[in-house]
Parts: sequence; structure tokens; C-alpha cells
Amino acid sequence: MSVRDRAVHLSVIVPVRDGAERLPAHLEALRAFTAAQPRGAELILIDDASQSPAARLLADFGHATAGVTVLRNDPNRGKGFSVARGMQSAHGSYRVFLDADLAYPVDEITKIVHELETGSDVAVACRVLPESRYLMSPSFIHYLYTRHLMSRVFNLAVRLALLPGILDTQAGLKGFTARASELIFPRLTIAGFGFDVELLYVARKHGLKVTQQAVHYRYDDEPTTVRFVADAVGMLEDLARIRWNDWRGRYD
Repeated sequence: MSVRDRAVHLSVIVPVRDGAERLPAHLEALRAFTAAQPRGAELILIDDASQSPAARLLADFGHATAGVTVLRNDPNRGKGFSVARGMQSAHGSYRVFLDADLAYPVDEITKIVHELETGSDVAVACRVLPESRYLMSPSFIHYLYTRHLMSRVFNLAVRLALLPGILDTQAGLKGFTARASELIFPRLTIAGFGFDVELLYVARKHGLKVTQQAVHYRYDDEPTTVRFVADAVGMLEDLARIRWNDWRGRYD
């Protein structure tokens, strides 16, 4: 019996952009996790215009693996667009997205689903809760004094301007009930990284219960300062766009 022939309890949505060298191991981990679920589960991969061989790996994996759907964007549309597309294609009672690099190990999905099953409409990973744990190379320690500080300043701006009480808007592991997903994602307008803030703003605007969950997280890569600053500037522009959209009634 295929996942389409039974009720889907959990949908796992993963946007993918290149990364062919790590894909086989990560795809296998995702497949094993969804296959091991005691209730129906599906895996939806959104190929955001990856180049070959990543695109070929994803297509072959989708064709060969039961319970897996691969959607392709052409051209590249951004993480926000990809996640929204996957969410709107999902069938699960609970729908979780996470990053393709598996910086959050697949077992962390279970924590998010538990929050949804016990009354939350939206559950988000929070890397700054005291119970959260980081695994990183010693070479990244200076991250704690540079990029981490910059990200906390950005999050402070988000909390002051739009989302009081949300400590970590940008964590790449978030879950939604089907109802919350169907309310939030059709209203989104931001295709880039600012979509995390927008979706949480829409959730709060509609009175949904948002829970923050401590997680284990692994740093395998560190963005360059130039890229980080460029992303931060873009996200500040997104904050203004969210406020403007709300004023125009876009999220009603």
C-alpha cells in the first residue's frame, strides 16, 4: 500500500539546492525516518533548480522510492517559495520542514511533531533555549563572537518590530498542523529567507498557538561575513515589507 492510499499523519518537506556530495547520505536518512514512522508519512523534496548531478540524484530518488515526491522549480525561486510549494502539496495532518543539510538531525522532527500533537498550531526549533545543544568544529568558535552576535541583533529587531517573544525566527526546522499550514502558506509573499518571519507573523496575527522547542543542532558550515551582511540587509527590507503587507490587509 502506498502512502497515497492511506491517511498521511506526517509530511516532511525539504527544500534542496545542489549539494550533490552530501545528498545520498541525507536522502537515505530522510527515507529511513519516514519509513520508520508508525503512521503514514510522506517525504516531499523541492528541487530549487539544482544543477546536475544533484538534480539527477533527486529525480532518481523520487522515481525509485515509495512515499517520496520530488517537485522541481525552474528557474530558482528561493527557499521561501520552495517551502510554501511543498507545504501546499502536502497531505499530512502534521507538516514539518527542515533544511537539506540536516543540521537538525532527523530525530529532532519527533520533538516538533510532539508539540503539534499536544496542542500547538505551530512548533519551531529554538537554538537559544538553555536546553538546546550545539555541535560545531573548534574552527567555528569565533562564530559565537561575530555571526552569532549579529544574528541576535537581527532577532532583537524582529522581536521589537514584529514578533515579541519569538527568540529564534530563522531556525530551519518548523512544524504546522494541516489547518495552520493551509492558513499561513497561501498568504506568504516573501520567497527568500525572510519568509520565516512572515509565516510567524501571519500565525500570530490569526491567533495560532506558537511553541518554541529546544533542539540539537550541528554547525557544518559558516557563511562568509559578506554573505551574512547581505542576507541581514535583505531581511531588514523584508521586515518593512511585512509591515506594509499587513497595513494593506494582505494577511487578513
